[in-house]
Amino acid sequence: MASHAEFDQATEALDAAKAFPDQIKGKTIIVTGVSKLGIGFTTAQAFASQAPAHLIIASRTPANIQECIDAIKADYPQVDYRPLKLDLGSQDAVRDAAKEVMSWDDVPEINLVVNSAGIMNLPKRKFSPEGIELTFATNHIGHFLFTNLLMPKLLKSAKSSPKGATRIVNVTSLSPTVAGIRWSDINFDKISTDLPEDEQPNYQMMNMWGQGPAEGKSYLPIEAYNQSKVGNVLFSVGLNKRLADKGILSFACHPGIINTDLVRYASPEVRVAIKERVKGVYMKSLGAGSSTSIVCATDPGLGVPAEEADANGKENHGVYFIDCQVSDRADPRAVSSKNAERLWALSEDLVKEKFTY
Repeated sequence: MASHAEFDQATEALDAAKAFPDQIKGKTIIVTGVSKLGIGFTTAQAFASQAPAHLIIASRTPANIQECIDAIKADYPQVDYRPLKLDLGSQDAVRDAAKEVMSWDDVPEINLVVNSAGIMNLPKRKFSPEGIELTFATNHIGHFLFTNLLMPKLLKSAKSSPKGATRIVNVTSLSPTVAGIRWSDINFDKISTDLPEDEQPNYQMMNMWGQGPAEGKSYLPIEAYNQSKVGNVLFSVGLNKRLADKGILSFACHPGIINTDLVRYASPEVRVAIKERVKGVYMKSLGAGSSTSIVCATDPGLGVPAEEADANGKENHGVYFIDCQVSDRADPRAVSSKNAERLWALSEDLVKEKFTY
C-alpha cells in the first residue's frame, strides 16, 4: 500500500517528491524520454526539487536534453545534471548510452531509474535496425536492454541502501487493463483474426479509436502501443522475481490522460477519434502525470508485489499503479508471472544477450 492514501489523480509531482525527500536527496537518478512537452520533464523537475546528487537526463534529441536541463537548473542549480543521448529504437545506440553511464567513475551507483520514454500511433509499420516493430522495440526492448546493462551500478546501490530503496519504474498506460502480448506475431505480420483468440485485439476498442475495420488488418498502431505497454508491466514483474531478494524493486505506472506530444505521429483519423474519446475525460497536468512515477520511485511504504494470485486470479498485486495508488485493474495477462518469464526470454533473444543476477 502507498503511504499517502490522499494522493490521487490531481496530486502534482512536486508535492509527491516533497513527501519523500530522504529517498531523493543525494541519490543518482536516471529519467528517460525527457522533453519539455512530456511527463519526463516534470518527473525530472520533481526529482531535482529534492536535491539529488546526480540527475541523468536521457533523450533521443540532444537539443531537448539541453532545453530541459536549462529550464530545471534555473530553479534548482545545486544538482549535477548529466545529459545522455539515448535512442531506444536502436540497440547499438542503447549499448553506447549504457556504456557511457557505466564509464562515469564519479557516478559509482544508480539509485533510481524511471523509464518514461515512449512512442505511439505510428501510422505505418516501421522497424528498428534489428528488424523489430518500432513501437515494441522502443517502448519495451530498448528499456529492457538499457536497464539490464546498467544493472552493475543498480546492484551496487542496493548493497549500500535500505532494502527496496533502489528502484526501477516503468511508465506504462491503461493498455495493461485491456491487452496482452501478440506472442505469435510480435511484428504484426499476420491478419489479426488469424491469431489465437487471446492474442487478438479488442476490435471494438480498435474501431472506436479510428483503427477500423480492425478485423481485416494486421498492423494496428494502437495495438502495437498496447503490446509495448503490457511489456512494461511484465518487465517489472520479471525484474522483481530476479532482484527483490537483492534489494531492488520495480513498479509500473499509468500516468493518466495528459495532453502531451505522444500523439504527434497519429494519423488524422486517429487524431479525430482521440479528440472525440477524451471529451469529458479528466485531463491531468504534466505535473500530475508524473506524480505516480515519483510515488513508485520513492515511497518507502511500498513492498514486494505479491506473486501469488489474489481472489480475482491476478498475480503480482502491487506492481501496477494508477493515480498514485496500487491498482487491481490490470488484465491477468499483463501481470502473469508465466507471461513475464516468456517475455524475458523473448527479450533476451531479441537483444542476443542473457542477463542473470
